[in-house]
Amino acid sequence: MKHFAFVLLLAILVHQECFYVSVDAVDGFVRTRGIHFLLNGNPYYANGFNAYWLMYTASDPSQRFKVSAAFHEASSHSLTVARTWAFSDGGYRPLQYSPGFYNEQMFKGLDFVIAEARKYGIKLILSLVNNYDSFGGKKQYVNWARSHGQYLTSDDDFFRSPVVKGYYINHVKTVINRYNSFTGIHYRDDPTIMAWELMNEPRCTSDPSGRTIQSWIMEMASFVKSIDRNHLLEAGLEGFYGQSTPQRKRLNPGFDIGTDFIANNRIQGIDFATVHCYPDQWVSSSNDQYQLAFLNKWLSSHFLDAQYAIRKPILVAEFGKSFKDSGYNKYQRDQLFNTVYYKIYSSAKRGGPAGGALFWQLLTEGMESFNDGYGIMLGQSSSTANVIAQQSHKLHQIRKIFGRLANAWRWKRARAKRGKHIH
Repeated sequence: MKHFAFVLLLAILVHQECFYVSVDAVDGFVRTRGIHFLLNGNPYYANGFNAYWLMYTASDPSQRFKVSAAFHEASSHSLTVARTWAFSDGGYRPLQYSPGFYNEQMFKGLDFVIAEARKYGIKLILSLVNNYDSFGGKKQYVNWARSHGQYLTSDDDFFRSPVVKGYYINHVKTVINRYNSFTGIHYRDDPTIMAWELMNEPRCTSDPSGRTIQSWIMEMASFVKSIDRNHLLEAGLEGFYGQSTPQRKRLNPGFDIGTDFIANNRIQGIDFATVHCYPDQWVSSSNDQYQLAFLNKWLSSHFLDAQYAIRKPILVAEFGKSFKDSGYNKYQRDQLFNTVYYKIYSSAKRGGPAGGALFWQLLTEGMESFNDGYGIMLGQSSSTANVIAQQSHKLHQIRKIFGRLANAWRWKRARAKRGKHIH
């Protein structure tokens, strides 16, 4: 009976045209329509993972088997999206060793990652720069400008300095126009890439008003869209509320970092919203139950805002629980995963805006040195791996039902049109 009610609800949703797109969009690119992701005209849900180390590891041909192993394990748990870095600025084994100058060996690593993801049917979200110092980030860009005679007082000048913005724009252009040495396809034309991300977790603490980040996202989103209309774009936000919704700010876990979940995601050119969630870091002094309650509330408010205030789909782009937390056990981690996954499933089955979640982070054999406490090896973490695979299965079922109904509806429309021509 419950199942029947669910199908009836889906039929109503499909009838309302919330998923209808013309069939000419069958080209393998993930798109959005209203509050939903679509792939080849059918609803698309992402169960996926983060693996920031993919390009770095693949830049050494003798280590590429680890990337293949990670994708193989992911696809055997029906994971469909990976988020990873398309940056490494200055420092050790960089992709960009100085502004506009690239290490071809490193770029070939990224080529390989994209080719391999394509082979395993995994879509990629590629992040273009880091907020933090690891892999260079905004600090490296600012230091480059300083060494070219610019007087800059803060790493946040990354968002303000025309010289630094020029460096960043050049990097974006270089990545998007890259010709893949493995596939023979330019990145801008490759449907394996689901989306570009402007920055990993942008923060501008020197301007809590939010104006600096708002104008930077507007400028960069408009630039990306001017050179690549095929791909989706997101800002890389963690989801903290800002000045545009002062009443929402009490939901923040005490951060005031110059971003604004609602204003930033409303920007034209930003195709979907993102939210990250780390209750173990953000409300670390509280117990497990409180952390889960915080998580529930955090996701509910963001899903609601994506639907009614932003009117775009939303992806939980990072979440996890560290085994370094005091009193950690696997059951707690599974509980956190279940909480995130249940919120997404509930939203998806009623036609809501949640498009999926990407856990932080997937590792494979021999990658132990990359474990920051959040690493999950699908071959080893049996209970968590089961939770992950179950979610993939549930989202696949929803997608199948929506797809069948949408196809039936298209067929009905086509038949009605034919009928008109006959009379």
